[in-house]
Parts: sequence; structure tokens; C-alpha cells
Amino acid sequence: MRTNGVNHLALVCRDMAETQRFYTEILDMPLVKTVALPDGGQHFFFDCGGGSLLAFFWWEDAPPAAPGVASVEHFPTKPMTAVGSMNHVAFSVDEAVLEDYLAKLKAAGVPVTPVVVNHDDSPMGASRERHPGVFVRSVYFTDPNGIMMEFAALTRDFTPEDVRHA
Repeated sequence: MRTNGVNHLALVCRDMAETQRFYTEILDMPLVKTVALPDGGQHFFFDCGGGSLLAFFWWEDAPPAAPGVASVEHFPTKPMTAVGSMNHVAFSVDEAVLEDYLAKLKAAGVPVTPVVVNHDDSPMGASRERHPGVFVRSVYFTDPNGIMMEFAALTRDFTPEDVRHA
């Protein structure tokens, strides 16, 4: 089977108004569709670019967040989450905007990694410096719901040599 990409990811938020402000005002993702659910909940869709949507459900009586189980407890020191959970959402961006986006997130008071992360194949999985082995550069941050997000800029195309682990 071949898909055309991801249509949308559907997450759960604790406060739809707070979530709407964050995604529309800080991340500049337009709200494009709202649905009132028959059980009193809500389902809102935000345009995250490239023909993809990010959706949020809200229910008044939804269980609380479960950091370390259903979401990342702390990045980078405690990144593990449970099987079947969503660890984080990565948005594809151009490398040229990473530093600017990092500064904008910091200025808005968003919890964010202090620097752009250069992911490579070293034992640590990251380097302080950008070098030819870096395959993606990232900025990590959390939304008001504690959901870890990433702005990710691929620095090269993947090749068959990139698949080396069973």
C-alpha cells in the first residue's frame, strides 16, 4: 500500500482555547475546521503546512496527562514513552529558519531546547557542531499540553547505507 503522506495527527488537549491560541498565535498554524462532538467534546483542526493537519480533541472529563507513559517526561534526559504512545510530533522546516524559530519560541516563553540539535550517527546521536554526518537539525519544544514537538530540517537525502540496524 502506498499513501500520500499523513493527513492529520489527532491529539488530546486539556484546554481548547489555550491550545488554539498556542497553535494559531505562536506557531502560525491557521485553525481550519471545528467540530462539536455529540458527547460534548470538541475536535479542532490546524493547518501545519504541506497539506497536513494537526487535530486536537478536547473532553471536559478526559484523564490527565501521563508524562513518562503517554508523553515525554523530559527531553533529553527522560525521553522514553510507553508502547503505543506518541513520543513527539516533528514538523518539517527549512534549515535556514531553525535559529529564528528557536529565538521566537524562547521569546514567547515556550519551553525549548537551548540550542539547535545536530543529529548524527555518533554514539551520543548528536553533535555540538554541524558536520557532513549530520542528517537532521532540530529544535524541540513543548506545547501547553506537555506534548513534545520538533522543528526538523533534513540536511541530506537518506540512502540505503542509512539502514544498518536490525
